[in-house]
Amino acid sequence: MSFTFLDVFAGIGGFRLGLEEAGGECIGYVENDRFCVDTYDTWFPATANFGDITELDADSLPDFDMLTGGFPCQPFSGAGVSKRNSMGLPHGFEDKEKGNLFFDILRVVKAKRPSVVFLENVRNLLSHDKGNTWAVISKALQSAGYYVYVAVIDAAHYVPQHRERAYIVAFDKPRLFSYPNPTGWPKHRLGWILEPAVNPKYTLSDALWSYLQGYKEKHQAAGNGFGYSIADPQGITRTLSARYGKDGSEILIAQPGQNPRKLTPRECARLQGFPDHLSLVVSDTQAYKQFGNAVCPLVVSAIGKAIAETMGW
Repeated sequence: MSFTFLDVFAGIGGFRLGLEEAGGECIGYVENDRFCVDTYDTWFPATANFGDITELDADSLPDFDMLTGGFPCQPFSGAGVSKRNSMGLPHGFEDKEKGNLFFDILRVVKAKRPSVVFLENVRNLLSHDKGNTWAVISKALQSAGYYVYVAVIDAAHYVPQHRERAYIVAFDKPRLFSYPNPTGWPKHRLGWILEPAVNPKYTLSDALWSYLQGYKEKHQAAGNGFGYSIADPQGITRTLSARYGKDGSEILIAQPGQNPRKLTPRECARLQGFPDHLSLVVSDTQAYKQFGNAVCPLVVSAIGKAIAETMGW
């Protein structure tokens, strides 16, 4: 028995890949970033895109069993909050451009009443504004008649990357649900996903490498932990971010006799758990942003299978 789902804030389809592996069928997606749409439509042709969620007529949507989505995390992420504070800009729900998009999800949920709501966001969502942000989200779902679960899961159990994210699962009826517990699973290694030969354009220039070294030395002297990271091929990496393409500083690969290099877009895809048969159809700049923003499909698949088992799908 399969289930249907609507892919909201779809990005490049990380949720879709994971849920199709869990037996789901996508009835359409919601995404308005034109570069993400280029990638999504290439990977999943002939899928209806319902466009901008803020302009979406929810009542016109076909029925579906599950609503999924990784709603914008920048207003709630630790880095995003720090940056906005330093610039005197609002964050969280006060960010009028992105902070309130959860309520567009809620509007669709109330209109369509799917059996399950499955969302993803940064871990900091749970502690943002001293826990008030999560309290608002949780209570809003409960007020809509849903029973809410949340867990923080590290993708490092599935891919060679430390990536903690909050996964929210809400049911329209009381259900006994358990998240997958990957403790003790074989650990992955960065070296397994590295390409054997890489274009020299991914090697840091002398100027950029000098800047990154100086930046790290300055912050170390001040007692801060900021700065670049040379990744261990036998270990896992830091969290891949949407800004990775700017300098690659959070995940650099050592090269004997020369400056370190950034990961290639294909390596970033692998680091997130996207299979090699999916072609890269946008510029490197956009690909780095897309994979840095993506959800790990392997984590979604594991949770999706647990949901399907709970629902008897």
